[in-house]
Amino acid sequence: QVQLVESGGGSVQAGGSLRLSCAASGYSDSRYCMGWFRQAPGKEREGVAAIDRDGTTSYADSVKGRFTISKDNAKNTLYLQMNSLKPQDTAMYYCASDLWVTSGSALLQNEYNYWGQGTQVTVSS
Repeated sequence: QVQLVESGGGSVQAGGSLRLSCAASGYSDSRYCMGWFRQAPGKEREGVAAIDRDGTTSYADSVKGRFTISKDNAKNTLYLQMNSLKPQDTAMYYCASDLWVTSGSALLQNEYNYWGQGTQVTVSS
């Protein structure tokens, strides 16, 4: 059974940084897809960043140049380095994973069957 556990959320002022982590367990090897999604109050969940089986990354336009996704295969851990945070980045952030995602669709939540419980990020102005 695949399990995902996020950590690293918190409260920061605008312009600050946070690093989120997502520890994965239950996979037999390191080749699987992972992504970060977020959901703000009253809004739909949206894809933020993703990394596929081959290490190719993708980002939402709203975070390009500010957020960096990375994966440590030895630790089975996904990271999201978030810099230059803005109040509009405030949301619950979720880690998602699956063995395969459709090419070009890594930021779509219906591509993933496994989800973490979420970690809250709050950015104040």
